[in-house]
Amino acid sequence: MDTSLLTQGIQLALAPVFLLTAVANLVSALTQRLSRVVDRSRFLQDRLQEVDGHTVSQLAAFETELRQLATRGWLINISMAFVVICGVMIGLTVLEIFLAETSSGKLQLNHVVLSTFVSGIGSFLLALVLLLTEVMVASYSIRWKHISR
Repeated sequence: MDTSLLTQGIQLALAPVFLLTAVANLVSALTQRLSRVVDRSRFLQDRLQEVDGHTVSQLAAFETELRQLATRGWLINISMAFVVICGVMIGLTVLEIFLAETSSGKLQLNHVVLSTFVSGIGSFLLALVLLLTEVMVASYSIRWKHISR
């Protein structure tokens, strides 16, 4: 095998790898947000388990916040799923480009490469939209608490 062809194939295949860095960063951010949601949910559930000391309005506020946290958790989980799909699609894109470039033109994977790359980018965009939605739900819940006091 020609080493210049191999080098060119590696260089071409590495271009989409930079997107994988963004995927890893987004997974980290989503994991941190989900961790906060879970911690707050556990705290509220523990408070609800306390037998006395809560007014009806406090109980209603706890339950409202738990519903909002459940919505946020769902949005984060779906966003995480799209980020993982993106990572898989971009990983496949890298493999396909590398195989196509190093096969001396024997493998024509242009349509497959295009499909996996576009799917990966689409998944990443959906994940970002879901993250934005979750942030807006979180922001609304903060404003809601402030207004209700």
